[in-house]
Amino acid sequence: MVKYSREAKNPSKACKAQGVDLRVHYKNTYETAQAIKGMSLKTAQQYLQDVCEKKRCIPFRKYTGCCGRTAQAKEFKMSQGRWPVKSAKIVLGLLRNAEANAEFKNLDTENLTINHVQVNAAQQGRRRTYRAHGRIGPYMNCPCHVELILEEKEEAVEKPEETEEKPKKFTKKQLAVRRLKVGGGQ
Repeated sequence: MVKYSREAKNPSKACKAQGVDLRVHYKNTYETAQAIKGMSLKTAQQYLQDVCEKKRCIPFRKYTGCCGRTAQAKEFKMSQGRWPVKSAKIVLGLLRNAEANAEFKNLDTENLTINHVQVNAAQQGRRRTYRAHGRIGPYMNCPCHVELILEEKEEAVEKPEETEEKPKKFTKKQLAVRRLKVGGGQ
């Protein structure tokens, strides 16, 4: 069993999916995952499909260096955004896997929300590139690990009104102060 960074509040009403050493850029996948956090399963799938077709963008909030601006990012009150298609397809695949896990556990897939998404940088792959004057430089890639936890929304239950009031308890000091006020001590 693989260890997740956190467990669901109610494991019987939740499903998980995980990808290890995925050959997609860590930074792009991080931004993609943050964009879908808190969404419902169907909404997230539709959104990522739109990203693949370049109808909507992924807002880049953390890794913004040299990232171009687009009008599509106004939807998120941002100016910078991109369309990381490869990352979107990988995360879509993980969502599909989580959906299959939910169906196996007899959960209602229409009612699932993405409660936890985490993207970690994996160990870099090493290749080499040839530089001037016969030197060799590194040519690294930046894969990542992704984990998702989806949970069913819990129905709101109204709190019953308490009919019986509990007697208030006072300390000895509070009782003494109250006796002074009642006696009207001059």
